[in-house]
Amino acid sequence: MSVGNAATGEDQRASYLRDAQDKAIRLFEEIERSLIRPGVSEQALSDEIHALAAERFGVTTHWHKRVIRSGPHTLMPYVENPPDRVIEEDDILFVDLGPVFEAWEADFGRTFVLGDDPIKHRLRDALEPVFLAAKAHFQSSPDITGEALYDVACELAKQAGWEFGGRIAGHLVGSFPHEAIPNDRITLYITRGNHDAMSRPNAAGEKRHWILEIHLVDRVRQIVGFYEQLLTVD
Repeated sequence: MSVGNAATGEDQRASYLRDAQDKAIRLFEEIERSLIRPGVSEQALSDEIHALAAERFGVTTHWHKRVIRSGPHTLMPYVENPPDRVIEEDDILFVDLGPVFEAWEADFGRTFVLGDDPIKHRLRDALEPVFLAAKAHFQSSPDITGEALYDVACELAKQAGWEFGGRIAGHLVGSFPHEAIPNDRITLYITRGNHDAMSRPNAAGEKRHWILEIHLVDRVRQIVGFYEQLLTVD
């Protein structure tokens, strides 16, 4: 493949991922507008989101489980499956979805606050600035490793007055199903122990694309804010 064709191919892959994320953004706007409310359980909200995604956006496949966590459940890791909980009047919750749009994966997460609690609003509002600061560091350090970017995310969380709450700060994303190695919880993730440069190409020689996750914890109130989207595509 010529250099020109390779560049065109990379641009097309990035365009597909950007388009998938744009659709995810519109899905989340509809979720916030019509579904986020007190008095509904996490499972019922998950079912409503699934139906909305299928009806309005044609999503029939989600590459990972739908995660809706509210209140104290926000502290639980992704792998946990807590008992159902009803969202309360003055709650904080996050939604983490992995919809597949036309064979390309999106991975998108946002935090929502019900009520007027200023601490919960401050936690939610701190997420995007920490994400953007970590992304800027990534863009200025082309050979950064997964472990180094994880440490950056932890330090940025601390500087913002919170604790970083995730064991990972992101992972690979791509065409469905994206690159995976069975039982590998290190080299395909932004986490401690990953000493590979994130710029390293995949087995096909293509650019790897990454999702960045920000988990901010308020240990006193036992709540977490979550924010997730593409790192390698603007």
